[in-house]
Amino acid sequence: MLNAPTTTLITGGSRGLGRNAALALAAAGGDVILTYHQRSDAADEVVAQLQALGRNAAALRLDVADANSFPAFAGQVKDVLAGWGRDRLDALVNNAGTSLHASIADTTQAQFDEVVAVHLKAPFFLTQALLPLIADGGRILNVSSGLARFALPGSSAYAMMKGGIEVFTRYLARELGERGISANTLAPGAIETDFSGGMVRDNPQVNAMVGQNTALGRAGKPDDIGPVVLALLSPKTHWVNGQRVEASGGMFL
Repeated sequence: MLNAPTTTLITGGSRGLGRNAALALAAAGGDVILTYHQRSDAADEVVAQLQALGRNAAALRLDVADANSFPAFAGQVKDVLAGWGRDRLDALVNNAGTSLHASIADTTQAQFDEVVAVHLKAPFFLTQALLPLIADGGRILNVSSGLARFALPGSSAYAMMKGGIEVFTRYLARELGERGISANTLAPGAIETDFSGGMVRDNPQVNAMVGQNTALGRAGKPDDIGPVVLALLSPKTHWVNGQRVEASGGMFL
C-alpha cells in the first residue's frame, strides 16, 4: 500500500482534481493544506471531509494570479504547520488553474497575460516562496495537461503555459536534487469536472468525442486522478524524478 506524504499543500484543492487529490492523500494517512480563491464554503466542506478521515486539514485563501501575495502566504503556511507541531511541508502540488478557449487569431493580450500569470508565473514564484518550507527529500508535483502533447484548436495559449511548466519541472528536479527533492509533472487528459465550465462533464458531444479518442473508451473522472497524485507523491516512488506522467486513459495515442 502506498503511503502519503506527511503534509501536502495543494493549490486549488477545494474542487475538481485538487479536491480528489486531497481526499486520496488523506485516506492514505496524509495531512493537507489546500487553497481556494473565492469559494470558502467549498473549501470548508473539503476540510471537513479530510478531518472526518482523521487527518489535520486547513484551507487558505490564495489568488495565484497575484504573485506579490506569495511571501505573506508562505507565512500563513508556516503558521498552520506550527499549529500542527511541524515546520516543514513534505509535498507541494501546483494544481490551481483556469481555462482559456480562443483561437490564435482571437486571443487578446489580456487573456494571454492572465494565463501566463496563473499557469506559468504562479507555479514558478509560489514554489520559490515555499522552498524554505519544503523538507529535504520532499516532493513537488506540477499539473500540466494532455494538451501539451496533442493539439486541439482553441487551446494554444493554455497549452503553451503547460509546456513551460513541463520544462520548469525538469529544472526543479535538477536544481533541487542536492536537497533530495524530486519534482514531476502530472498531465491529466480530459476529465469530468467543472473545469472550463464543466465542458467535458456536461456537454454530451464533447464527452463523446473524448471517449471516441481515448483507448479506454471514456472521458476521465476525478477518481482516476487522485490515486495517481498519491502514487507520484508517495515516499516509495521518490526515484521517479523529472518526469512527465500522463493520466489520460490513452487519449489520442
